[in-house]
Amino acid sequence: MAPPVTLKVSNRIPKKPIKKLPTSIEITDKTTVQDVKEQLAKKAGGMDPERLGIYDAEKKKLLKDRKALVNSSEDVMSGKEILVKDLGPQLSWTTVFIIEYLGPILIHLAIPLLLRPYLYSSAPPLSSSQYLSMAMIVLHFIKREYETVFVHKFSLATMPLLNIFKNSAHYWLLSGLNIAYWIYAPNSYTAKSSPTIDLVNYVGLALYVYGEVSNFIAHQTLSNLRSRGGTERGIPKGYGFGLVTCPNYLFELIAWTGIALVSKSAATVIFNAIAWAQMHQWAIKKEKALRAEFPDKYKKKKYVLLPSPGAVVKYLMG
Repeated sequence: MAPPVTLKVSNRIPKKPIKKLPTSIEITDKTTVQDVKEQLAKKAGGMDPERLGIYDAEKKKLLKDRKALVNSSEDVMSGKEILVKDLGPQLSWTTVFIIEYLGPILIHLAIPLLLRPYLYSSAPPLSSSQYLSMAMIVLHFIKREYETVFVHKFSLATMPLLNIFKNSAHYWLLSGLNIAYWIYAPNSYTAKSSPTIDLVNYVGLALYVYGEVSNFIAHQTLSNLRSRGGTERGIPKGYGFGLVTCPNYLFELIAWTGIALVSKSAATVIFNAIAWAQMHQWAIKKEKALRAEFPDKYKKKKYVLLPSPGAVVKYLMG
């Protein structure tokens, strides 16, 4: 075992120093980033170690992998120094996701089943399309809650507390209140266009089921790349991953296209468009990250999210 190495500890933002932060810390060849955070947090008066961000002093880059060995960072070891920043109050990713998805579930149950008499001048019974829209949206977010607890494995333990307001606004307002208010209205296009289940409803339902099942398979594939509590990364392969970088996003859009066909609401289409724009950016970043991390093993994808019809045919034909 190599002898311990002493690293200088400095505040990342000198104008906002962490009180009682030690000026140095000793590490061994077995010390992880998480070990450093816990040691510094204890010496700084028992603060939450997840509040501490650890950066190298050379490039001032955050050391994100909490299980990575500190001495494996050339930028840390070359300068024998780390920078520390208080990231503020934190929440676990699981907690944030559960709260995000709970909003649409409650909203899409409360408005059509309890609040319609108070929101609209008249409240006749829901049409078949309205009931079907409600069921599809609620089940979509129940599935997400299940995946959050039993499928997803997060490389980062926490995120800043304030992120919950930004993240929740997307789901509570856009997919919750915005969609629910319009599709459950007595005079909405959802109510008038399909008082009974029609062919468009069946097509939408088929797309929805296909998208949701396929999305779940993709999430299982991604989950299998990492051990429970681990931070390791890998190249996803299998169903959909040979076609686009992020088939989980593609299948998500297919499911919401199904919901849009059933609800026949502009609000649902708007939500789908915003979701596509956001997921497209995430997919681009994922493609760049895979190329950078596995330059010799990763096969470059031409499409990150939406493939061309020709690419789909070619993929299906093998």
